[in-house]
Amino acid sequence: MKSLRTIALKEAQNRISPEVKAPSAKISDFFGANVFDKRKMRDFLSKDVYEKLISSINQGELINSDDANQIATAMKAWAMSAGATHYTHWFQPLTGTTAEKHDAFFEPSSEGPIEKFAGSALVQQEPDASSFPNGGIRNTFEARGYTAWDPSSPAFIMESKAGKTLCIPTVFVSYTGEALDYKAPLLKALAALDKAATDVCQYFDKGITKVNASLGIEQEYFLVDESLFNARPDLALTGRALFGHMSAKGQQLEDHYFGSIPERVFTYMVDFENEALKLGIPLKTRHNEVAPSQFECAPIYEEINLAIDHNQLLMDLMEKVARRHNFRVLLHEKPYAGINGSGKHNNWSIITDTGKNLLAPGKTPKNNLMFLTFFVNTIKAVSEHADLLRASIASVSNDHRLGANEAPPAIISIFLGQQLNEVLDEIEHSRISKKIKEDNALWLGIPKIPQILLDNTDRNRTSPFAFTGNKFELRAVGSSANSSAPMTILNAIVAEQLTKFKAEVDKLIKKGDKKDIALLTVIKKYIKESKAVRFEGNGYSQEWEDEAATRGLSNIKTTPKALDAYLTEKSAELFAATNIYSKREIHARHEIMLENFYKKLQIEARVMGEVANTAIIPAAISYQNALIQNVKGLKELGIDSKSSLEIVKKLSEHLDIVKTNIDAMLEERKVTNKIEDTREKAIAYDEKVKSYFDTIRYHADKLEQIVDDSVWPLPKFRELLFLK
Repeated sequence: MKSLRTIALKEAQNRISPEVKAPSAKISDFFGANVFDKRKMRDFLSKDVYEKLISSINQGELINSDDANQIATAMKAWAMSAGATHYTHWFQPLTGTTAEKHDAFFEPSSEGPIEKFAGSALVQQEPDASSFPNGGIRNTFEARGYTAWDPSSPAFIMESKAGKTLCIPTVFVSYTGEALDYKAPLLKALAALDKAATDVCQYFDKGITKVNASLGIEQEYFLVDESLFNARPDLALTGRALFGHMSAKGQQLEDHYFGSIPERVFTYMVDFENEALKLGIPLKTRHNEVAPSQFECAPIYEEINLAIDHNQLLMDLMEKVARRHNFRVLLHEKPYAGINGSGKHNNWSIITDTGKNLLAPGKTPKNNLMFLTFFVNTIKAVSEHADLLRASIASVSNDHRLGANEAPPAIISIFLGQQLNEVLDEIEHSRISKKIKEDNALWLGIPKIPQILLDNTDRNRTSPFAFTGNKFELRAVGSSANSSAPMTILNAIVAEQLTKFKAEVDKLIKKGDKKDIALLTVIKKYIKESKAVRFEGNGYSQEWEDEAATRGLSNIKTTPKALDAYLTEKSAELFAATNIYSKREIHARHEIMLENFYKKLQIEARVMGEVANTAIIPAAISYQNALIQNVKGLKELGIDSKSSLEIVKKLSEHLDIVKTNIDAMLEERKVTNKIEDTREKAIAYDEKVKSYFDTIRYHADKLEQIVDDSVWPLPKFRELLFLK
């Protein structure tokens, strides 16, 4: 009888890629075809309602019920003209995935069936709030919750073989008003940043009335053949290989990075890119990543709320399209031990409504001072809230990646590059001159800052937060994460810092300092206060861990303890000042994140026990029995086979250790499950239950190296990673 592994390998080797055709030879012909964008709004809305909707998108102005009815009617007309029969509120609950409940436009009436979509249905729906993670905000018997339309993210049509659905991006809140999703806090953080940054911009340009955060998200992922995926219960249930000896060839030849894209993978990439482009996701880049079977796609940057919606949509789309190509997408941060994991690099900047990138220096002293203001305040914000930023990227899967030899360490530091470090050092030690030049411009006594080009600083891949020319790159975000979590924190801490900065500058101006002198005085102070977080060297080294400790920087390596930063007094003050989380909301989220952590480890422990007991151990015993018969047969012939006997002994040794540790782990899990305190349970799972994983895996992988290849039940790394 053929094993599941053998069948899977044969299926994988005989794959034929489906034919993929782009809607047009020019991407511009079909980009955004499935999006209710401004062009379609103009076609389907009256001029008056169109302008009101644009004001709502740009300025956050409220839309009245009459206008909502007109917009809903227009959306329905456009969606039905494209073939949609249903609509849904598309939202991002704290499950880590997206959610949707479909309703038909169709309604019966006394005059016969009609297609109807009212403004009330556009603006609000009522999904069950108790069945989503809520951290105790909702009791099981209190089911009511609401999704509310987010006009700033355009509606879109999702296609499938069965039909088309109009999707309306929304926030998700409880009956009592608490946020139960990722989007609502993000929108609050962006509003806080807009106000704080705009107020500071008034020092430099009175014409600036709004500031938006922008974001470009680089998405890394692995592909594996669907049959091989299904033959690995650990991949299917946890997203990572809990067992598996590293292939003799891995990434050591460095031949996969930017290499020729395999034909089957290329066809898949083109297919999901076409679907993404129709949904208005501006994908620009595709390439092989460092590890075998690892790849990356990246869009052009967008307004941050839209960029995150697009990334969530993209991850869902990648998985759906992968099925058409008999692939599975692995978004786990570390699906395979021994090779690079996957991140989601978040490239963040802040841009004014006049088109000025506030993190891009200019050629004039005024523009350079403006750049320094926002640049140094961002550094200061990260310095003040490094632990909270660390907490925002914490997860059970990202714990495997942070600090490994391809990802930033758990220590939050900032890389600026030699040139900008020298500029800040010179400002810190310079004397602020108060002389007025002939042209009445203030000579600040600061070094000239050359216009920063995109490539004027080397990229430090070991830094979790690096300046890369005209933006900061938060490299520590995990590939499976919703970027709303770290982006909510980053925008909130910068907003808070800019507010404090303005208060300090205004105080100096009130005392009689000239504006530019006051600005530079506070900037100089912040440079000195935030110096400890700046680091230019190798973040992987033990020397950096030691130095970081002397600087007073935290090195929190596991999620349960990292999450404590959400509940500190400093964080509470931040959330209150920016109106992002109430005390009840943040405690609920803390509870949800801890539950998510230990439940995923709970699943891994169960899968590890099941696979070891029902697949690995039986395979090893079967092979051991065959060897024992071989040894007996040789003895009957008068041959003393020491090598065969030695193999039997090694098998017994590894089998005993695997079985003993599996049983001990399962008993430890039973004890841990009785712990009522969520934080204590999460820590116990991390420190006690998880502590068995490495030993079990090590000896199971040793068995893989000994057991006859034809007997081993699980697809091996060489098959998962190198099959074309």
